[in-house]
Amino acid sequence: MDKNQVLKKYFGYDTFREGQEDLIDSLLSGRDVFGIMPTGAGKSLCYQVPALMMEGISLVVSPLISLMKDQVGTLNQAGVHAAFLNSSLSAVQYRKALEFAKEGRYKIIYVAPERLLTDDFLNFALRADVAMVTVDEAHCVSQWGQDFRPSYLKISDFIRLLPSRPVVAAFTATATKEVKEDVVAALDLQEPVMVTTGFDRKNLFYQVSAPKDKFAALMDYLNEHPTEGGIVYCLARKTVEEVCVRLRSNGIAATRYHAGLSDAERRKNQDDFLYDISPVMVATNAFGMGIDKSNVRFVIHYNMPKNIESYYQEAGRAGRDGEEANCILFYAPQDVRLNQFLIDQESENDTFTEEERKLIKERDRDRLRQMTYYSTTNNCLRDFVLRYFGEYTSSYCGKCSNCLTEYVDTDVTETAQAILLCVKSSGQRFGMTVVTDTLRGSQSVKLKQNGMANNGCFGRLSGVPIYRIRQVMQFLESNGYLLVTDDQYPVVKLTQKSQDIFSGEPVFMKAAKEAKETGVKSEKSRKKPAEELLDTDYGLFEELRRVRMEIAKEERVPPYIVFSDKSLRDMSARKPKTEADFLKVNGVGENKCQKYGKKFLAAVAKWEAK
Repeated sequence: MDKNQVLKKYFGYDTFREGQEDLIDSLLSGRDVFGIMPTGAGKSLCYQVPALMMEGISLVVSPLISLMKDQVGTLNQAGVHAAFLNSSLSAVQYRKALEFAKEGRYKIIYVAPERLLTDDFLNFALRADVAMVTVDEAHCVSQWGQDFRPSYLKISDFIRLLPSRPVVAAFTATATKEVKEDVVAALDLQEPVMVTTGFDRKNLFYQVSAPKDKFAALMDYLNEHPTEGGIVYCLARKTVEEVCVRLRSNGIAATRYHAGLSDAERRKNQDDFLYDISPVMVATNAFGMGIDKSNVRFVIHYNMPKNIESYYQEAGRAGRDGEEANCILFYAPQDVRLNQFLIDQESENDTFTEEERKLIKERDRDRLRQMTYYSTTNNCLRDFVLRYFGEYTSSYCGKCSNCLTEYVDTDVTETAQAILLCVKSSGQRFGMTVVTDTLRGSQSVKLKQNGMANNGCFGRLSGVPIYRIRQVMQFLESNGYLLVTDDQYPVVKLTQKSQDIFSGEPVFMKAAKEAKETGVKSEKSRKKPAEELLDTDYGLFEELRRVRMEIAKEERVPPYIVFSDKSLRDMSARKPKTEADFLKVNGVGENKCQKYGKKFLAAVAKWEAK
């Protein structure tokens, strides 16, 4: 079979997506590759298709058990013999899997990086015909990446031990220039074919909101989308617990995930989410990497994450099936302070030298600053993220909350002058909170203790809302009129540009024409493509979802592994009558047609007969 036949037979697709063919052809010709492709762009097919065409076996190094289980389950459903080797297997199961691997029963084997240099696995690998080694989530090998894992540094050692060097493939969704260089060096990629397909996910709607009551805003969203599932990310375990309990008390089928739970409970809760028993997952960032659930319709960040890389990766878990999905961030200034605290805690890691810790802290503070800019900007949110990763587009996407809000240039000169004067008169000794409290005329004990209650700027902006003072201060920082230090306790400083405002230069800032809504704008306000509204029979779609759930329960697999929402929507639009028609549905391969065709065709026929 050629690559197109493999694509159709096992995965049910007629054509390749952008970048896939270049990577597949390069691997088949024996070239190393490095693919940087957004979540949902089809990275796994780039190594699975050549793995099925190559002689020998392919090893996929993967960081998380959940990722391996999902990928192997999906491959087995498609008729591909695959297995995973990780700590979730008992000693007996692990030995049995290795025996089957030695017998050549598997074309693709997923393995945790920690297993590579163990005696049992190495004994197998040195005698096997390893044609390809794929490193998934390759940014984990970089000490400058957001998910650095020391175990990933063992991968190149493992490859060097093999009798003959296999072709090596690396894939990730997020990589800055520094991380790309680190990955190539750490994995010893040899003149790799580099393919970057872009970071834009056009099916995702981005929104930043600053609700006074985050939980009320969350409930409003969930009540508007009662049939949808998604993830709610929180910074702290305590917040996860509180939000999950309150959601359940309000009738939401929610579960939780964080590092403080037992392994058994984390596995159960994750499965409840994957199987749609609890369609809402409330979690810290310990959850999600490698989760292949395709029908996540929303990702809500209850707290601001610490950098753009993490936000992009976590938000990108929505809409993996290519269908419309929402990525919503609830912003509050205290999230910045909590992230600063977490950065200080992490920088004490003993695995780094003092100089490395200092560099990491500086880098992480700069990343946090960029994340704060994203959370407070009035410019296009999509454009902000893409520019961060070095991709330049128009400054209007039409699919983010900022682009759908009407802004006007507002004169904030007096507020800006007051802020700068307060910073100057305080001796440039304090952070944003003290400056803001002073200008507002706060009666806090702290201001009396540090002398700012007697400052000439005390109460000067008492009539200006606190959120506007913060907006202007962040605007001044992002435009170079103020500098916030990288110290453990950041201090606001004046810059050379500050003198321009002292000299009378007017300051204009984009602000919403009307008070910006603090809750979450429903996606109902966004028009769906006309062709989708015309073609999709939503009643049939819901019936097909019911059939999918029945099959999933019978086979004890997550529903999305049977078929994605995208496949069901295409099915409800095409209304297939024969197996030949069914094979034309997006995501239907020969194996799934044989397994499920009769049930879905019967459901369509019954619906049509009504």
